[in-house]
Amino acid sequence: MKISIVVPLLNEAPNLPPLYEEIKQTVDSIPHEYEIVFVDDGSTDESLNVLKDIQEADPNVVIVEFRRNFGQTAGLVAGFDYATGDVVITMDADRQNDPADIPKLLEKIDQGYDLVCGWRFDRQDTFISRKLPSMIANKLISKTTDVRLHDYGCTLKAMRAEVAKNITLYGELHRFIPAIASWMGVKIAEVKVNHRARTMGTSKYGISRTFRVILDLITVKFLLDYAGRPIHFFGLPGLAFGAIGFLIALVMTVQKMFGVSMGDRPLLLLAIFLMMAGLQLIVFGLLAELQIRTYHESQKKPIYVVKNIHAKH
Repeated sequence: MKISIVVPLLNEAPNLPPLYEEIKQTVDSIPHEYEIVFVDDGSTDESLNVLKDIQEADPNVVIVEFRRNFGQTAGLVAGFDYATGDVVITMDADRQNDPADIPKLLEKIDQGYDLVCGWRFDRQDTFISRKLPSMIANKLISKTTDVRLHDYGCTLKAMRAEVAKNITLYGELHRFIPAIASWMGVKIAEVKVNHRARTMGTSKYGISRTFRVILDLITVKFLLDYAGRPIHFFGLPGLAFGAIGFLIALVMTVQKMFGVSMGDRPLLLLAIFLMMAGLQLIVFGLLAELQIRTYHESQKKPIYVVKNIHAKH
């Protein structure tokens, strides 16, 4: 079995030599071929030169250089695209993930799991700005997506190549890899991993990302539950709004027949608004259905994932 270790990075020059040495020490102790795919996400420090020096001494090192900064999600996707291993392992370049935990992940893969996620059980970060928002986000994501994990934010993961190659990520959806992969029916496990305090470089994340997580979560929920049937997402509330508006208008029409004035009542405007909103939502749903049909048919995008084919020859 060959393993590919994908490491996206941005301005981590001081961390790269000791990180590489730790990874090398770990992979040399396990009986697998390996490659280390460093994805330089538009670094402006000496990161690229440091990586080139490392590559000179180790042909198993692959460097993917971006023209500019595209973000961690893009870095991971590029790593997946260029990885050639049977198992892909992802980790951060800030040395907070411990490469010594890689064998733990591979052990779970050997047990038949398709995706193994790290759980930073004793997280070495500040409580208010990092740990508390993460705890809230983890509970919210688990509740919303029905994929129960303690730690969605840990980059240290291992997955089979067919999972890495077939998962679609964009924006900042990298933290939702387990939830998105769950659509494929993968078998997911979680293991406790070591987490270390950052000693060099600066963090690229702040508390502001909490709000982006909420917006991304709405996107993921839609993709998981309604991507194949958007008319249900838009049409159901559309029917509800339209029905309520119609009933209000009907009641007011009956009242008008008995001499009750309608022109000066706010309920008339509410009824018209609800019926128009309902009509618009249904139209949005139909347009989304056309887009989904175009998406699947023009790209021949499958609506299912085959795990294996069993046949007698």
